[in-house]
Amino acid sequence: MYESGENYLETILILKERQGTVRSIDIARTLNFSKPSVSRAMGILREDGYIVMESSGEIELTEKGKEKAGGIYERHKLLTEFLQKVSSVGPETAEEDACKMEHIISEETFQGIKRFMEKA
Repeated sequence: MYESGENYLETILILKERQGTVRSIDIARTLNFSKPSVSRAMGILREDGYIVMESSGEIELTEKGKEKAGGIYERHKLLTEFLQKVSSVGPETAEEDACKMEHIISEETFQGIKRFMEKA
């Protein structure tokens, strides 16, 4: 999966937790993307089995989607915390950098950071 797909899944997860329901317009507003771009992405995520779209327009993560989104969100939160702790950068910088790192970091390195943070 590409970084953009991961970002969409993470956004769906966060919006679902925050407001209970998610529609394409919510994603477009949150990510500042056009409605056609979001619609195309939702079609791809649906075809790949990560989401289902209800007749009401609500978007739900499948089990596969929840697993993928949860893993990305876990990386995001842990990397944000890690960057703030070890580099003393501000929350905004840590958040932005974690968002970039979460997609490219190896599982081995992520697990090492996770162990480090559990001990810290």
